[in-house]
Amino acid sequence: MRIHYLQHVPFEGIGSMETYFINCGCRLSSTQLYLDESFPELHDFDWLIVMGGPMGVADESQYTWMSKEKAFIKSSIESGKIVLGICLGAQLIAEALGAKVYKNYDREIGWFPIDIPEQVNNTILRGVFPQGIEVFHWHGETFDIPVSGILLASSKACQNQGFIVDNRIVGLQFHLETTLDSAKALVENCRNELDGSKFIQNEKEMLAQESRFLHINQVMIAVLERLRTQIIPNPAKPEPRRLN
Repeated sequence: MRIHYLQHVPFEGIGSMETYFINCGCRLSSTQLYLDESFPELHDFDWLIVMGGPMGVADESQYTWMSKEKAFIKSSIESGKIVLGICLGAQLIAEALGAKVYKNYDREIGWFPIDIPEQVNNTILRGVFPQGIEVFHWHGETFDIPVSGILLASSKACQNQGFIVDNRIVGLQFHLETTLDSAKALVENCRNELDGSKFIQNEKEMLAQESRFLHINQVMIAVLERLRTQIIPNPAKPEPRRLN
């Protein structure tokens, strides 16, 4: 299994997913967009992961690589890849699928519970998200659910917390991959966003319990396991025929 991920800033990688993929024996590659690295050919990977970042989907004028990234994500979707987006990544996928992305009424940062709608039971993610589970958030924008998409979760601060399309394209507004160390990196680099608003916790609250991160990391593994079942293996190369 060949996994490729897009990273927008040096302090926001794939977190706990890296250990999972390494343990599974996957081939892991990346495009570090902030270094203006090139994208792979579509035939070089099976699964695309698009990570988060402090920029927005409308910031193409500030980030010269963003228009190319959007085209790459759309091509990956159209070619039948497994595609997973986290936070900004989910917003980019939503836009690629024709949905509107816009500023959420409240910024949401820290640990807040999510509600899981009944329709999730009609997808491959049935039973993955415990009802009312507290997950880690760090976002200020949101999206409409794409056509043919199914809502995965909601919170008090943000109605559309995730979606799944065709059982192979998943966008999550919240973070299940975040570890204690990666959360510390987010705080260090984006501390200016911790303004004490209604749905913004302080640094001490967010980082107090490592067990919280370990729990959501297990849920992340469950999501990855379900998506992994959707990868269509390459057909085996036929054995050469012996000529008599």
